[in-house]
Amino acid sequence: MNFKMIHENYNIADIDKSLEFYNKALGLTEKRRKTASDGSYVIVYIGNEQSDFELELTWLKDHPQKYNLGECEFHLAFRVDDFDAAYKLHKEIGCVCYENPSMGIYFIIDPDGYWLEVCSTRK
Repeated sequence: MNFKMIHENYNIADIDKSLEFYNKALGLTEKRRKTASDGSYVIVYIGNEQSDFELELTWLKDHPQKYNLGECEFHLAFRVDDFDAAYKLHKEIGCVCYENPSMGIYFIIDPDGYWLEVCSTRK
């Protein structure tokens, strides 16, 4: 058997705010969308041309409270070819939440509190 990872899901509070963040911070764009006929949920798949892996953003109508993300020990990682430019952009956006210069990584935080690791293609 061969398994291929295809997506990871994050539940979100505001679709437009999340789409704007992921596009500006990571260059991810909407690939497709599923909307419940009764309006109870919207699922948006985002990604880019670098990989066929997608991030699934799920909005649930009947979940008005913030999501409990525990201690944010889980995360999705992105490798970037221009680490310095990415870091500068993320500092300007104000989304850098943790830095580990000795490992050559830092984390950004999305509008719902999910942590995203950024690492260089240089190792």
